[in-house]
Amino acid sequence: MTPAPSRFLRPSPCCESRPPASAARRRFMALAAASAGTGILVAATSAIERVRAEGSAAPARIDVHHHFLPPFHVDAMMMPGRRGPAPPQWSPALSLEEMDRSGIATAILSVVQPGVWYGDNVEEARSLARRLNEYGAGLVRDYPGRFGLFACIAPPDAEGSLKEVEHAFGNLKADGVGLLTSYQDKYLGDPSFAPVYEELNRRKAVVYVHPTSPACCRGLVPGIPPGSIEYATDSTRTIAHLVFSGTVTKYPDIRWIFSHSGGTLPFLTGRFIRLAEERRPAHLPAGPLPEFRKFHYELAQGNTAGQIAALLKLVPVAQVLYGTDYPFRDGAEVNQGIADWGFSAADRRAIERDNALKLLPRIKPG
Repeated sequence: MTPAPSRFLRPSPCCESRPPASAARRRFMALAAASAGTGILVAATSAIERVRAEGSAAPARIDVHHHFLPPFHVDAMMMPGRRGPAPPQWSPALSLEEMDRSGIATAILSVVQPGVWYGDNVEEARSLARRLNEYGAGLVRDYPGRFGLFACIAPPDAEGSLKEVEHAFGNLKADGVGLLTSYQDKYLGDPSFAPVYEELNRRKAVVYVHPTSPACCRGLVPGIPPGSIEYATDSTRTIAHLVFSGTVTKYPDIRWIFSHSGGTLPFLTGRFIRLAEERRPAHLPAGPLPEFRKFHYELAQGNTAGQIAALLKLVPVAQVLYGTDYPFRDGAEVNQGIADWGFSAADRRAIERDNALKLLPRIKPG
């Protein structure tokens, strides 16, 4: 791999799982400050107890939504004509520090949107995907138990994707494949992706799907970035396309994970039920809900009370996973959302750990 600038250097393996000495203090101070404004001593005491409990427990959570962003990917993203918002700072050391701070034993790595497909350079996409997958597999190897990998492919390039799938599963021992919700004007139910799905179905692969800014809808609302509206909406578009196109029915052994509690899907199920009633597609004799209910959904940026309530009306706890969206978000956000909901201890353990272990048997948490 290409040597990285100093801010991307890896920490010494001897201390990779040791959180910084000041981490618990910083977390306590933040919680105490939040409580002080209320003037309620009980809240401050509760904050102290929560920090102590988290600090004394061994990391156990499995984060299925955790990005890696090596310098060469940043360089590709920031080339002339592609320049968007500056990506956040990332390094293996920063990931490990955040994981220890948030009680995360293992993070499954996936690339940052827009991935590797820019629509006009197949060789660049293939080269960049290979380099990213090798880099991610290196982290899995260098930090046993701390990382897993959802390998990057570009399904509009079916030939290149099939080669990369073979390399990722055969040589790198990836835990699954990571896709984006859309690739320019193509959503995941596009028939041109069929050769890729046939192979993933044969392998009974886990496919993790992350949203991106769709080609149709960038900058529509002044002052509101696409990530605030369009990411969640693009997840819904691609889930609907997979279901109504018959892709999910045709490739039943692919195991899908969707980000952000399914985006806006739980709130739009009534509209999709009505669409199926009007069109009566042969492959959906009972409507779209049985297909929506086959998927897994993770809670990164989908962990407010309303989002969790809607998701749990769609799927059982057994299909809900823990995710952070690091380095765009940290674990404190989803940890608080899960705690506020008041799950039972068994349900909380299922969401934060056990459900992921059932899907990803290669994972041996650190």
